[in-house]
Amino acid sequence: MARADKATAVAELKNEFEGSSAAVLTEYRGLTVAQLKQLRIALGGNAKFAVAKNTLTKIAANEAGVTGLDDLLVGPTAVAFVTGDVVEAAKGLRDFAKANPLLVIKGGFMEGKALDAAEITKLADLESREVLLAKLAGAMKAKQSAAAAVFAALPTNMAQLAEALRAKREEAGE
Repeated sequence: MARADKATAVAELKNEFEGSSAAVLTEYRGLTVAQLKQLRIALGGNAKFAVAKNTLTKIAANEAGVTGLDDLLVGPTAVAFVTGDVVEAAKGLRDFAKANPLLVIKGGFMEGKALDAAEITKLADLESREVLLAKLAGAMKAKQSAAAAVFAALPTNMAQLAEALRAKREEAGE
C-alpha cells in the first residue's frame, strides 16, 4: 500500500471511530466472502463492518482518542463501527458468531471505555431500547396508578367513616 493510500485509509478509519457510538473488533479468519456479506446484511443499518490493517487501525484509533484496543489488534481483525443501537449490533454479531464459529468477538469500545468480549456479550443479552423504554413507561404508569388509588381511597374512607358514625348515632337515638 502506498503512503498516500495509507494516509487515506487512516483518515477514513479515524472518521469511522469518531462518528460511531461504539466499535466491536472481531477475528474473521476462515470466513468466506459470502459469509461476510451475510454478516453485513445481518448488521443492517446499525453497524458498518470493515476489514482493515491492524497498524492502520491502531493509528486511526489513537488519533480519534480511542484507547485500550492495541492488545486486541492481533491477527486478522475486522471492526464493526456501530452507528445505531449498540445492543442490536451486539446481538447481530453474537448471533452470527453462534451460527459461524469462525467469527470471534475480541472486544471493542463504547463511550470511551474499552470492552472485552464478555462485556460485548452482556450488551447483546440486554433487551432492545424500545423494550426497555416500554418497561420504564409501564413501571411509571403503575406508580401513578398506585398513587391515584391512594388518593381516591382517602375520600372513600372518609365517607365510609361518616356513614358509620351517622348509623351509630341513629342507633343510640341521638
